[in-house]
Amino acid sequence: MELIDLSSEIFAGMQVHSSQPPVVVEQWNDHGQKVTIGKTVHSSASVRLSMGDHSGTHVDAPRHFDPAPGAASIEQLPLERFFGPGLCLDLSHVPLRHAVSPHELQEAVERSGELLSPGDTVLLHMATNIRLRGTPAYETDFPGLSPDAVHWLADSGISLFGVEAMSPAPAGELNLQAHMICAERGITHIECLDNLERLVGRGRFTFIGFPLKIRGGTAGPMRAVAVFP
Repeated sequence: MELIDLSSEIFAGMQVHSSQPPVVVEQWNDHGQKVTIGKTVHSSASVRLSMGDHSGTHVDAPRHFDPAPGAASIEQLPLERFFGPGLCLDLSHVPLRHAVSPHELQEAVERSGELLSPGDTVLLHMATNIRLRGTPAYETDFPGLSPDAVHWLADSGISLFGVEAMSPAPAGELNLQAHMICAERGITHIECLDNLERLVGRGRFTFIGFPLKIRGGTAGPMRAVAVFP
């Protein structure tokens, strides 16, 4: 069995969307204070972590993009949604800021040699990290899905989809529309994935990515993993 980590590392000062608070990691305990109980001497280390629920690799909860009363928060989503068959589509050739069409998605599926099935998790490798991560353009110049492409994925019956970028569609109006379509169609998406290039051309895998159980959360940071037999 092979496990491929699809999660970005969380660290102080990491890139986050400008709408989100910065990530702060501070030492809390550092083994400097020892406790003695009986004949046992013990010390411990821990850090204090401050971050938004949209930091690092995370999945959006409906509450984030759906203003309807009762839209689900992250802890209300069933775990089954985050464990199941996965497929990574190669769209690394698309230009920056490009809005991927349904036709381009269909071509990527055909190149993979697989078929989409209801319940799939579909990951989209657009070479965003290698081209943009660590630069200011990471927040503005990434490619993503067109509104019609989000509908196309929903029509395919997928469980969720995921991208490397901070958002599922190109920055601006298209991104707002993509989020609203997710609300309309009852699907959601993972953002800030990593290592998708390691999945391309390898066919199907098992996707595991359980979000943190944050009460009322609008998203859930997750440790996303692809499992190959």
